[in-house]
Amino acid sequence: MNSLFVLRRQLLASLMALGIGCGLSVSAVSQDVPAQKYLQTIVFMTDFGTLDDSVPICKGVMYSIMPEVRIVDLSHQVTPFSILDGARFLYGATPYYPAGTIFEVVIDPTVGSTRKAVIIRSKRGQYFVLPDNGLITLVAERDGLEAAHEITNPAWMIGKALSSTFHGRDIFSPAAAHAARGDDWTQAGPAVELNALVRLNLQAPKIDEQGLHGDVIATDGPFGNLVTNVDAGQFLELGYQRGQKVPIVFGRQNLDLLFVKTFSDVPLKEPLIYIDSRGRFGLAVNQGSFAAKYGIKPPAAFTIPRKK
Repeated sequence: MNSLFVLRRQLLASLMALGIGCGLSVSAVSQDVPAQKYLQTIVFMTDFGTLDDSVPICKGVMYSIMPEVRIVDLSHQVTPFSILDGARFLYGATPYYPAGTIFEVVIDPTVGSTRKAVIIRSKRGQYFVLPDNGLITLVAERDGLEAAHEITNPAWMIGKALSSTFHGRDIFSPAAAHAARGDDWTQAGPAVELNALVRLNLQAPKIDEQGLHGDVIATDGPFGNLVTNVDAGQFLELGYQRGQKVPIVFGRQNLDLLFVKTFSDVPLKEPLIYIDSRGRFGLAVNQGSFAAKYGIKPPAAFTIPRKK
């Protein structure tokens, strides 16, 4: 805010206090206020954990290129090597961030191999800096993709002698910072055909005369709730309503579980079926672990018959 604006503002306030009209309106004065520019954001996710210096080193690389960047840690506790978990977390988080946000994801089981490092722009105007190993699958299905470029330009990397095992530091972090700084992201390297990007081969749930067949794809953090690939609409097609028991078969286990709105609708340590915060069919134990109680670990198939 410059001194001229301050003086004009003070003058206007004094004139208004004295009841003296003038040709200078408040709106005219406010136009002199410099437009607020929000900090560019990089949302950072890895399976590195936080026991060593890997994550801070990557952040240091980003800050060295763009000191004013804002870095949001989505998670660094992704199940090691789990591309599906990374894809799932991206899918869940991206709707809550605006266009222009940069997502850097380093879940890279084949680091140093022939897999590509890429920058991808979605049709929502968000950017994804990550290995081409399927991490973009769920976002691509929902939001659509606009363009992709392989990261091959040395100016978008760190050093000439790149590590074969730490591309988070040497490739993905500098590339994310350059993109956040406003550098032309298409200069990172050659274009990649969108249909050539690696996609996960995910099994979709299906409904037939026997009922609904789905899969447990993850557990919900430390709580042990089961996350499935079945959305609420698919489950409700079977005809069950809240307050009713729902039979469900996991291999040789046959369970009858109450379908409720929230955990506290059943007694402590009792199992339940609910629609989770992402709109998917879920299984939980009130203040307990469903996975531990029933010995179920993803991936695990299940079947729910139609309501009779």
